[in-house]
Formats: sequence, C-alpha cells, structure tokens
Amino acid sequence: MATAISDAPAMLSDGPRSAPITLILAHGAGAPMDSPFMQVMARGVAARGIRVLRFEFAYMAARRTGGKRGAPDREPVLIEAWRGAIASVGGAEKIVIGGKSMGGRIASIVADEAGVAGLVCLGYPFHPPGNPGRARVKHLEHLRTPALIVQGVRDSFGRPDEVSRYALSRRIGIAWIEDGDHSFKPRVASGRTESQNLDEAIVKVSEFIEGLS
Repeated sequence: MATAISDAPAMLSDGPRSAPITLILAHGAGAPMDSPFMQVMARGVAARGIRVLRFEFAYMAARRTGGKRGAPDREPVLIEAWRGAIASVGGAEKIVIGGKSMGGRIASIVADEAGVAGLVCLGYPFHPPGNPGRARVKHLEHLRTPALIVQGVRDSFGRPDEVSRYALSRRIGIAWIEDGDHSFKPRVASGRTESQNLDEAIVKVSEFIEGLS
C-alpha cells in the first residue's frame, strides 16, 4: 500500500526507500495520482524493488478540496511543479522522472536541465488526437537524458506510423504495447487483456530503470 511522505504530503510512496534509484511519476491531464492506472503502474514497478513516488499538480490537488474540475495549469506552472518535486527528493543523478501522458511530457521538458538519470513516459502525447500536424516533439529531437516511451499501438496521441516520422533523439527508446490505447487497454477482439498489457509496461519500465543503476 502506498504511504504519504511526511515532509511532502502531496506525494505517495511505494517500494523500498533504500532502492538505488527512485522513480517519480506525475499524472495525466484528467486523472489524479491515485487513479487505477497510476496505482497499478506504481505498485507494479515498486514490487520489483524500485522506489516510486507520485505527486499531483496544483490544479489536480485543488479538485480534492474544492471539488471543481479545473483545467490543467499553464505549462510554466507545471514545469515549476516538476522542478519542485525533483528538488524535494534531491540527488537528481539517482532519480528517474516521468508519468502518464501530460505528466510525462512535462517531465521530458525538464529532464536535461535537472540532470536526472532517466525519463519514462507512459503514453506520450505526441500530438492531439486527430491532429498529427500539431506535434509536441521539438524538444525531444536533442534530448540527452536516457528515455523510454511506452506507447500503445492504437494510441490516438501517436501511432507507430506517425511516430516513425519524427526525428527523435537516439537517447529515446520506444516500447510498443500490442493493441494498446492511450492507457494500454487492448480491444477484446485482440485476444489480449488489459492486465497483460499493464504487466508488460511494468516490466519494460522496470528493466529500463534497472539498466540505469
């Protein structure tokens, strides 16, 4: 079970505090840090001996007290939140950052400047659904941080044929999840289950992090 961190109440912690590398995850635009997807991914990676921390951006945390579904904060605010999360943990060289969709995208913006050990994006929003011309990849062309993007083959934010056209940094590896959507969920007709795809994503992320230590 995840536990709150006493000196950083906005974070949840899973896995051993003595782990050589800590993974910090941020949520996507519409669901909180304790959504089913975030719970499964965090606990699954933590079960493999990696410490996993989760935090919420201010607009999402405000929903817990105010009850209003406010829009995500502006990008500069989200970037500052990521900088604060990294600083609160310390030891950037032993930290991997990332998250679901928007959370991972913002992490990718600060990864190089923060000097973290690695970056993990769970369903990267390469472009808005139905609008591949509005790509969000310019900063990924020269990324220096070792990175793993775990992406569903059916992800409307970036499918294989679309992503193959981008000039991404050689530091970025992409693990494609068979028949997965933006949250790795497959169609029933595929013969795969959501649990299988999530388990595969957990293994990919864990192996990537283990390879950094």
